[in-house]
Amino acid sequence: MVNALFENSSESIEFFVNSDNKKIIDIDPRTTLLSFLRENGYTGTKYGCGEGGCGACTVVIAEYDKNRKLINYRSANSCLLPVCSLNRKQIITIEGIGNPESPNPIQKRFAEGNASQCGFCTPGIVMSFYALLKLNPNPTRHDIEESFDGNLCRCTGYRPILESAKTFASDCCSSQESLCSTESSKSSCKSAFLNEYKPYDPSIDRPFPTKFMSNDYKEMPLVLKQDNYLWIEPTCLEELLKAKAAYPNAKIIGGNTEIGVEMNIRSFDYSVFINISNMIETKSVEIVELDGNKSIEIGANITLSSLIESVKNLKKNSPLHHNRLYDSLLSNLKWFASRQIRNFATLAGNIVTGSPISDLSPILMANNAILTLMSESQGPRQIPIRNFFKGYRSNDLKSDEILLKISIELPNNELTFIKAYKQAKRKDDDIAITNACIRVNLNKMEENNYVIDELNISYGGVAPTTIYLSKLENKFKNSKWSDEKLLEAILDSILDQVKFSYSVPGGMPTYRRCLSVSFFTRFWYQVIKELGIKTDNLDAKNLDNLEEIERDITRGIQDIGLINSNEHALGTTNAHLSALKQVTGVARYVDDIPKQNQELYGALVMSTKAHALIKSVDASKALSLDGVVDFITHKDLKHNQFGAILKDEEILASNEVFFAGQPIGLIVAESKKLAKKASLLVKVDYEPLEEIITIEDAIKKNSFFSFKREIKKGDFDENTFVVEDGNKDEFVFEGTCHIGGQEHFYLETQGCLVIPKNEDNELEIISSTQNPSEVQKEVAIALGIPMNRVVCRVKRLGGGFGGKETRGGSIAAIASAAALKLQRPIRFILDRDVDMLITGTRHPFLGKFKIRITKDGFFKALYLEIYNNAGYSMDLSCSVCDRAVTHCDNVYNFPKIHVFGRLAKTNIASNTAFRGFGGPQGMMITEMMISEISEKLGLDPNEIRQKNFYKENDITHFSMPIEDWFIPEMWNTLMESSQFKKQRQEIDSFNANNKWKKRGLAIVPSKFGLSFTTRFLNKAGALVHIYTDGTILLSHGGVEMGQGLHTKMIQIAANTLKIPIDKIYIAETSTDKVSNTSPTAASVSSDMYGMAVMDACQKLSERIKPYREKNPNGNIGDWALAAYFDRVNLSADGYYQTPDLTYEWETNMGRLYFYFTNGVAVSSVELDLLTGDHTILRSDIIMDIGKSINYSIDIGQIEGAFIQGVGWCTIEELLVQTNNNSAFTRGPGNYKIPGFRDIPIEFNVKILRDKVYKHLKTVKSSKGIGEPPLFLGASVFFALRDAVVAARKSNGVTSPLTEFPSPSTAEILRLACEDSLVKKSKVEPKVIRNNLGDQVEEKLWAIRP
Repeated sequence: MVNALFENSSESIEFFVNSDNKKIIDIDPRTTLLSFLRENGYTGTKYGCGEGGCGACTVVIAEYDKNRKLINYRSANSCLLPVCSLNRKQIITIEGIGNPESPNPIQKRFAEGNASQCGFCTPGIVMSFYALLKLNPNPTRHDIEESFDGNLCRCTGYRPILESAKTFASDCCSSQESLCSTESSKSSCKSAFLNEYKPYDPSIDRPFPTKFMSNDYKEMPLVLKQDNYLWIEPTCLEELLKAKAAYPNAKIIGGNTEIGVEMNIRSFDYSVFINISNMIETKSVEIVELDGNKSIEIGANITLSSLIESVKNLKKNSPLHHNRLYDSLLSNLKWFASRQIRNFATLAGNIVTGSPISDLSPILMANNAILTLMSESQGPRQIPIRNFFKGYRSNDLKSDEILLKISIELPNNELTFIKAYKQAKRKDDDIAITNACIRVNLNKMEENNYVIDELNISYGGVAPTTIYLSKLENKFKNSKWSDEKLLEAILDSILDQVKFSYSVPGGMPTYRRCLSVSFFTRFWYQVIKELGIKTDNLDAKNLDNLEEIERDITRGIQDIGLINSNEHALGTTNAHLSALKQVTGVARYVDDIPKQNQELYGALVMSTKAHALIKSVDASKALSLDGVVDFITHKDLKHNQFGAILKDEEILASNEVFFAGQPIGLIVAESKKLAKKASLLVKVDYEPLEEIITIEDAIKKNSFFSFKREIKKGDFDENTFVVEDGNKDEFVFEGTCHIGGQEHFYLETQGCLVIPKNEDNELEIISSTQNPSEVQKEVAIALGIPMNRVVCRVKRLGGGFGGKETRGGSIAAIASAAALKLQRPIRFILDRDVDMLITGTRHPFLGKFKIRITKDGFFKALYLEIYNNAGYSMDLSCSVCDRAVTHCDNVYNFPKIHVFGRLAKTNIASNTAFRGFGGPQGMMITEMMISEISEKLGLDPNEIRQKNFYKENDITHFSMPIEDWFIPEMWNTLMESSQFKKQRQEIDSFNANNKWKKRGLAIVPSKFGLSFTTRFLNKAGALVHIYTDGTILLSHGGVEMGQGLHTKMIQIAANTLKIPIDKIYIAETSTDKVSNTSPTAASVSSDMYGMAVMDACQKLSERIKPYREKNPNGNIGDWALAAYFDRVNLSADGYYQTPDLTYEWETNMGRLYFYFTNGVAVSSVELDLLTGDHTILRSDIIMDIGKSINYSIDIGQIEGAFIQGVGWCTIEELLVQTNNNSAFTRGPGNYKIPGFRDIPIEFNVKILRDKVYKHLKTVKSSKGIGEPPLFLGASVFFALRDAVVAARKSNGVTSPLTEFPSPSTAEILRLACEDSLVKKSKVEPKVIRNNLGDQVEEKLWAIRP
């Protein structure tokens, strides 16, 4: 049939990767460009998510446009783009634009601007910016800030990326807002860079292949076939219709942005693909006129980026009423996914997929768009889009039809108003929660009197399909638009049609209903404002600030003071030493290691039940597939138990599963794709058991681990919380605080490569772990072999944040079991959705407090119960609880405090370490409490904070003295530098004059203890070799994961040996170099390994001292060679154990932490009261980091931690589906970390300088910095709370805000305002019958664990 389709066709594709010509005949049509690139050695392009949501896989696609005689450059998500669609194109990867020896100007500026930490996301970010410069070599700052909407970074906090990029801005230094660099601050000033760097010159870029620019090329259809998979690429409409008639069930590929996700993430398998992305037809945008009415006619195959440009061009010469339609299209297109997606996704694809949250269908529906469908047999037919959708993701398109074009009649007068709206969890690159388009045609009766002719309202996200409220079309005909009674009537009518059950799929029933009426409220007032209607009853405030929040260009100052270090190589601002390798894609991570001889791939078989007995496991169907080698189960392990503290987990489940996603076995196959396919064929039968998900559930069921932690300071009795009658000076308050968890979302997922050595059971494990010694140990125990047969190596991590501290051991053990059994290398890299499903998160917490406080705000006594959701096993939950219990005081002195900690045992993945390790949750509970009780007392919360600050030499509730204490001074400094009082006055004025937006302001302090709370972990080792050429190989037990640890260790070695930094090299972290190491965690690695490196280098310095004295003009090579000839040992080990740590939990005596790293942050926000959207206007931070080893790296850690903290308490919401108690948030599609647009508009960081530290015994009085700044991100949470309180007051709500959980998502913020729209939108749970016939209360579709 295929050969009969076309008279002539091609059976091969040709394209270039950079300058490498690729001609391919035999290829699987399902192969993505990312897979092709990585399998062919272009490993600078990274796998981050597989769904086009993180940008790590970004490349640039160059294509010759023979009609316009130019080359078009587009950024693309290579994880979604089929390689078969790239015929006669050039793919430009990170390797193709520069290398460490000759970097592209972008790469050089990003490297030296500290725009890369772990480096895993960096190639994708560089390529997105490269695409911008190829299209526009002279972008403005605004252009630049818009260019990264499809990229995520978990390390940097984005500011240094933006500032490095803005050195290319055409308006950088011309703006009065520009901040020029000084000795004490870094900024985005272009002139500071151009003195040193050459400007960007597009002519030096890799040229486009001239062979693809020939006019002699004859286009012909493309047909590729492999096994049962077929790729057809027609060149014209006639060929397309013929192919669709022959293969009616074929998937039509435009951008592949939906089908790619279905295949990558949902494991859909399609056999026939018809690619239309290269067809010129059906891509035009035209204005047509029929019977005197003009319409815009859009070819269905147009990409969304092309549609944006076409509509923008139409706007230039169009009347106002036409532009209202164009503006509504542009409004939602701006927020449609990402630039990479828009570059390839088509209008037809967005319509035909039938998503109920399509950003464009509501616009088309409200404007009564007409779809032209076409088939070979029946020709064209037209259907209104209002009649097109038949149900959830189903439509009226027949199997042999295509969508040809979309026609929208343009408004014919200036009294037609059209607006489109969208609300999502995050502004950039996010699917809608609810969206809408509202159109009204008005007739003018007299001045200030306009009546409705027709009202068209369409919503997405409120039903299984996009809906059109046809009943409202003429219901209010001839009603006066400015009549507020009309507004109420329309709102009630909307709610009559937008109805949900409490358990509606997608969740958020009240919020989604509320958005439907909030959108219309905004529209109603916007139209009144545009018409200039004035009436006596209309409050002028209702017409101000109606538009959605728009951000200004980001800016800020990083004030490190004047650098005046007396040290040889310390106290500098050196860039990360791997930065150039990272920005050029040369830096290698585990999955970048070339394929090994006879390598196999692993894919997990996981539980689909949250708690059940395993009745049987049948892998026969999987094993019957050609290329499937084995199925590894618990029977292949000598010892199946593991755990960081208690051995209470099974590596592979044997008889019982305890959470949805728990590993049961590993399919081993010749390819990753085959292993994944086979894993889905393994059949597991279960017997369900009771499931417990939340802390509240655990409390009701008394489901706890035996661990308890209790600390008491002061005497407590039955009267401690009893206020005597007549005592009006003291109060007792009680409350509850809910704090959600957080997904690590390191850009590099967990995984390993295990290589058996075929002798004595030796194994080499290359792992993405923070804890190589633990991986070595867990593998040895699991396989029953000595630890000295197992070597674990780590080059670098693409982020860790604690998530790779303990969970990598079982992953490596599973792969090692397969490697040892089969004697073949095993590559086992978790996909993003699997990683998020099985590896655990930051612990959700519940705090219950009872506090006695004076009317003036002085603390008297606190009783606090702290619960964390440990998940199904212990992992590190007890230590996380310990840190929460010892950080709940934050910076405050409670005369009496009794803290009690418990671990809830639930049926979710075991929660684990995460940056801050319980400290942020402990501090958050106290700060939440202060905010709540300040409202009840009518006091300023900052007054309460200041009155209760610790003072120097105070004793904490865990018996540690407060030393080197600068918090009061830092508080006052920041109050002044942030202009707190001025901001407060301006915000109060803004709030008094604005109805729809409120602003908030908060200041939050932080005290973070540095040391492992488990004493034996506070140790470190190092090994240093000096070679006779004067170069030095340094090894230590810490892992580089973006925090600059290796850079600091090299600085310390160079400083101790008094030699140049470039003489020293760190190859990797390996258990055969430094043994029995502690995990790289707790923010103490620079302290501990720095001291160990110093110890080793001091030994070597003493050994070469005589040769240095004999030859003072020589260099390290001369001295080393002389020492070698004298048979001096030029290798030395170093060791360090943190002193003075004497704390005993049983007695609550001794020193628990070596010191504290402290900080204060001020943040101000603006909140949209109609949607819950917000933006951070400004954040100011001051940190006490001692005497920094490297200020640039430490600033990066502060900013990155702060933004991660912002995400934790604002938009990062973990959800579990209640129908199966499985994690819903499994990727960037439904779990949102902060993006470029989520950072403060003004972001200022200041380092406390010139202090004397009497008690600090670290490397040159430096301090650990990785975790301490994270909690300061909560300043944004409390600023949002402040804004919500202002909104509640303006809404007449007098009760204190007591239910305000973290994270404060848009849903939480909107509903907390408690205005009339919220109240009338309320959805209450009903009593229903469950599967057993019992009456139960309806549950939300998804809940926070």
